[in-house]
Amino acid sequence: MLFMNDKILSLLGLAARGRNLVSGEFSTEKAVKGGKAALVVVGGDASDNTKKMFTNMCSFYKTPVYFYADKESLGKAIGKEMRASVAVTDQGMAANIIRHLEES
Repeated sequence: MLFMNDKILSLLGLAARGRNLVSGEFSTEKAVKGGKAALVVVGGDASDNTKKMFTNMCSFYKTPVYFYADKESLGKAIGKEMRASVAVTDQGMAANIIRHLEES
């Protein structure tokens, strides 16, 4: 299930091109723990373990976390292979994406 013409995925792609996004579990975790992540997006089809880990970590570090799209769509949006998680590191961009996530 691919989310084409999707505003949120477009914004994630924009963040990636602007170097305001890190992807993959290791980089996402590092961004959250380093206080650099303004928003974490985890693919809806990520493993329960992955979802639980990011839910707990993000609540501890007070980082908003959303489950959205699927791993393939997240990866494609940022021009990479499948990605279970991405972290947006720019406050303004994250706020914009959160606004769209809340609407959808």
